[in-house]
Amino acid sequence: MDTFFTHTVDKLPAASGRKKPLHHWFTTVDHKDIGIMYLLTALFFFIIGGSAALLMRVQLAVANNQLLHPDVYNQLFTMHGTTMIFFVMMPALLGITVYVTPLMIGANEMAYPRLNAFALWITLFGGLLLYFSIAAGGAPNAGWFNYAPLNQQQYSTSRGIDYYAMGLLLAGIGSVSTGINTIVTVLTMRVKGMSLKRVPLFVWMALVNSFLIVGALPALNAALSMLLLDRLINAHFFNTAAGGSALLWEHLFWMFGHPEVYILILPAFGVYSEVFQVFSGKRIFGYAFVAGSTVAIALLSFGVWVHHMFATGLGNTVNSFFAASSMLIGIPTGVKIFNWLGTMYGGHLRFTVPMLFAVAFLIEFTIGGLSGIAFSIVPIDWQLTDSYFVVAHLHYVFIGGSLFGMFAALFYWFPKMSGRMLDERLGRWFFWLFVIGFNLTFFIQHFLGLMGMPRRVYTYPDIPYYTLLNFLASAGAFLMALAVMLLLYNLYRSIRKGPPAPADPWDAFTLEWYTASPPPEKNFDRLPPVNSRRPLWDLKHPENPDKD
Repeated sequence: MDTFFTHTVDKLPAASGRKKPLHHWFTTVDHKDIGIMYLLTALFFFIIGGSAALLMRVQLAVANNQLLHPDVYNQLFTMHGTTMIFFVMMPALLGITVYVTPLMIGANEMAYPRLNAFALWITLFGGLLLYFSIAAGGAPNAGWFNYAPLNQQQYSTSRGIDYYAMGLLLAGIGSVSTGINTIVTVLTMRVKGMSLKRVPLFVWMALVNSFLIVGALPALNAALSMLLLDRLINAHFFNTAAGGSALLWEHLFWMFGHPEVYILILPAFGVYSEVFQVFSGKRIFGYAFVAGSTVAIALLSFGVWVHHMFATGLGNTVNSFFAASSMLIGIPTGVKIFNWLGTMYGGHLRFTVPMLFAVAFLIEFTIGGLSGIAFSIVPIDWQLTDSYFVVAHLHYVFIGGSLFGMFAALFYWFPKMSGRMLDERLGRWFFWLFVIGFNLTFFIQHFLGLMGMPRRVYTYPDIPYYTLLNFLASAGAFLMALAVMLLLYNLYRSIRKGPPAPADPWDAFTLEWYTASPPPEKNFDRLPPVNSRRPLWDLKHPENPDKD
């Protein structure tokens, strides 16, 4: 028997318990530290962005509420959306990617460690610069989408839009840097024997996602640069009165914005692919279809952006083409759903907290996906655009898809990152409170939209059922806030005195569980041979090795 197989996961070396000094976090280029700081950055902005959402829901809890001034509400609305997408979802998913990817492919570091650190710090600085706008005369107030002509100087005289553009431009540079770094890492630093046909599905998703980032972010960065030129030196790119085009902003923004939807969901798909395998006790059903459909999603995502613009009058020919492409992209996404259901079928299911979030995702994301297909039908889109039906759809995709993926990843890889286990009982309380609150808040917004309530309004008249449904939505938001507080307590308690994590607490399949928890500075001194897609399974069960 190969000597590597005698080095079982039960005999892994213990990780050093020495605390790292404060200055270490400012100077480190270790991908694990960078990943943790990405997650802490996301948590910091999540608390801020979530607080803005709670204030909005207080304002909307009853009809004709005058608690917030309309401009204050617009600033909260803009900062909430911008924060959650660019400074919560993106850093969290990039943080999971840079922490886990090298470990999964048997590498000791990212390809460009200093670029990795640069990407983190410039992203954090971009977020802080965005929030500095509050002290510089007022936060941006034209919505997270920042449509022209509202983003022009004559309609927004404060400096908030300038800080929006500069903050997102810096964050975009950081995201592209991480995308390039991940591509090079996966393509050049895999352990011997790990071909692209054998990499874990999370790594597949991270690789494809990085190509998406590199392809999509430049459109936004170009639009932001043009906007700054418009506002600072009157360049008139988006000023229709001076020969520019307001629609140009929409095209550039959504050329980034719709691939961005998949940039935020593909890493979560990777998380679910790992979680379903491990907690079903089975290899993934249809590995090639999961990987191939990911590539299909990436390619199709660049050809659907105009479904955000059906109401702008581009014409039936353009609308018909993008309606067809928008329906088509639902196919590779649906393929994944059936792959995950096939993985669960006949498996020995263990409903841990990561698995609970993965199963809940199947339900919530399917609801969001079906409402998305509805928006690809142009007449339906014309009726529902700018209504609360859109708000419901967006949150079922982003929360039910991406955020649930982050929660599943947190509970799944927390033992690897910290060397301690999160409390499972508190985790289940968190899961149920959050899921109930989420559905209470956003499911009923489908009905508000069908009843005609417009989004982006700071108050509304006392129309029958409007107040009741909005009050329930606000109650659900506070239930989610209570769940998040429980999660923060669980994290604090577990880091302080949680039970030590076993070397392989989930009986997993991939290489990150081969090293100590948390991993040493050098991830691996040696590695088992990689002869399949489940190298750790082969190590633990040499009598029944996996087959590609």
